[in-house]
Amino acid sequence: MFLNRRTPELPTPEQALRGRPVPEFTVPSRHTVLGNPLVGPYPEGLEVADFALGCFWGAERKFWQTEGVWTTLVGYQGGYTENPTYEEACSGLTGHTEAVRVVFDPEVVSYEELLKLFWESHNPTQGFRQGNDVGTQYRSAVYTHSPAQAAAADASREAYQKVLTASGHKEITTEILPAEGRPFWPAEAYHQQYLDKNPGGYCGIGGTGVSCPIGVAPAEG
Repeated sequence: MFLNRRTPELPTPEQALRGRPVPEFTVPSRHTVLGNPLVGPYPEGLEVADFALGCFWGAERKFWQTEGVWTTLVGYQGGYTENPTYEEACSGLTGHTEAVRVVFDPEVVSYEELLKLFWESHNPTQGFRQGNDVGTQYRSAVYTHSPAQAAAADASREAYQKVLTASGHKEITTEILPAEGRPFWPAEAYHQQYLDKNPGGYCGIGGTGVSCPIGVAPAEG
């Protein structure tokens, strides 16, 4: 129903698909490129960041190519449906984004550097779409895991808005929300590292061409 609407709309909790208590599929044990486990618990000293920036196939590749990233996996986040399937997420009736979980070593790559990659890898002003990909699942989002991440994300959005505005772009529509209470549901096996398994596969990720300032976010927390 939602896919046939001219303007996508998020479902209410009452409209959302109920989902299921356990997933209908299993997640691969290891990353096909980095070789590390996909699902935690992760080694001590690593941190977790969650980003949504359009189709998660190309978005995940952006992060696994980054030095200091220990593992990545794609999934569904920010909605209501428990253990959703890809088809359910694409129906518009789960409320989820297509998200990438990034597990990284903060001694090698900072959260601010990941935010810079996030902002520059997509157009965060498009609402429920990313390029030709239209739907609520393609909206831009950052789900934060600490007050420090929240402060850094907010500061980076403010800084990036200034340079976007100066370049003639619209207002950023990215939602920045706590990951707590917004579970990350891993996607099906064939979506994990999709562009490693299918090098010529579809990638709808593309930025505005406007560089994002870094070093603007508070480091304490």
